[in-house]
Amino acid sequence: MKKYFILALLFPFSISSFAQITELQVDELVNKTLTAFNVPGIAVAIIKDGKVVLSKGYGVKSIDTKEKVDANTLFGIASNSKAFTSAALAILVDEGKINWDNKVVKYLPDFKMYNDYVTQEFTIRDLLTHRSGLGLGAGDLMIWPDGSDFTAQDIIVNLQYLKPVSGFRTKYDYDNLLYIVAGEVIHVVSGKNWADFIEDRIMKPLEMNHSAASFVRLKDTANIIAPHVPIDGKLKVIKRYENQLFDAAAGIYSSVNDLSKWAIMQMNNGKYGPENKQLFSQKEHDEMWQLQTIIPTKTRAPYNTHFNGYGLGWFLSDVKGYKQVTHTGGLEGIVTQTTYIPELQLGIIVLTNQQSGAAFNAITNTIKDSYLAIPSEDYVNLYSNRMKANEASADKVTEEVWATVAKNKKDKIKIDYNPILGTYKDNWFGEVVISERKGRIYFESKRSSQLKGELFLYKKGNYVVKWDNAYFHADAHLFFELNESETVSGLKMKPISDLTDFSYDFQDLDFKKMTP
Repeated sequence: MKKYFILALLFPFSISSFAQITELQVDELVNKTLTAFNVPGIAVAIIKDGKVVLSKGYGVKSIDTKEKVDANTLFGIASNSKAFTSAALAILVDEGKINWDNKVVKYLPDFKMYNDYVTQEFTIRDLLTHRSGLGLGAGDLMIWPDGSDFTAQDIIVNLQYLKPVSGFRTKYDYDNLLYIVAGEVIHVVSGKNWADFIEDRIMKPLEMNHSAASFVRLKDTANIIAPHVPIDGKLKVIKRYENQLFDAAAGIYSSVNDLSKWAIMQMNNGKYGPENKQLFSQKEHDEMWQLQTIIPTKTRAPYNTHFNGYGLGWFLSDVKGYKQVTHTGGLEGIVTQTTYIPELQLGIIVLTNQQSGAAFNAITNTIKDSYLAIPSEDYVNLYSNRMKANEASADKVTEEVWATVAKNKKDKIKIDYNPILGTYKDNWFGEVVISERKGRIYFESKRSSQLKGELFLYKKGNYVVKWDNAYFHADAHLFFELNESETVSGLKMKPISDLTDFSYDFQDLDFKKMTP
């Protein structure tokens, strides 16, 4: 009793008598979250029993304009878009145009994985379930941070150069590229590109009138957030990610009002509107919410989760005996979360314009606990402390690297840069150039224009690159390889910090030197 009393004083709405959370309590929770995680703006919706019981904006869309967030404010929902891609495929399954287990090469003859057997056996289902054998985020540098020179066809062809890290269909590793391939299957089968299909066949029927399949397709951008990233301890507005190549995996812009319509349809087994029209059949709805790929989990309080895995566009688990269907999404400066507990007819949507996932977790879990009628933690404090500890550990590693670089400069170590200068090529990422400019050494990608920055000596044979765009938070090691004659023949990379976003998959690159 004493423990709960203390928690109630700290966070009065988290314990109470297990009543469902009130609007005032949500207001207090979100405002506390805004401050604790330095998030400028958040939008929250709660759906219960087929109705929206709360849909509201908090904070500001941009720290520059100070305009307020409301329930119609548009956010990039990032990987929450994946469920729309699986829903589009479900519609095509209902129409008899495809089957989940049709082979991808039937529709995309150029599709090729590293292993020929995998290529021939790869199905539409495999595109959606993160069990390809590829590593976490493998190949994402073709789309991230900008992927300005890559096309969907490039991705389809270049998958063959990405080496697997596990057996086909044996292990979960999250990917983005295969959802882009799924978008191309939709295009080939339906005759409509992915964006047109999503807007015409899903958004229009659900009357998601303010949403669009990507930022560049929005008809009205007057009510939209700006993405924010902390740089050197200060929050800054950054350039928005706009590459349409990423759309089938992470492109959609929407609001909590519009996403509530999507949520109500999902928890109504694919039915929508007063006439209960069917967007997709219950059979295919059940298939999307069926466990396809196992993700290891440990049973812990408070949710006592016994299983965890991935369906078709959704994460699936159990919480306190109820099935939970959820997904998150993240772009530079934007993170979002959608959570459903269908047996309780409960949906929770949290959209933010900063990249702290701890913020949406704190809000979602507090609201969820109130409906599950279980004692709730002070999640804001819990996740804030955990985030600070993780950042402190990562900072210790990066600070050591840059301290060594600074010492090398101070000691005026003489360096012959000539052996590392030249052009290097990776089979899937293309060429990068390392060149000298007024006594400084620069790394520049030819195909991903934002990946450029200055090189510094760290240790023998090991340089580090500081990207020109500081908000990447993705500075990296470069390891130069020597051939038998002791001349530089290749280059490999890896992120400096363990907190670097997995889509900066430098570890998957294998450059060979082309020119001196």
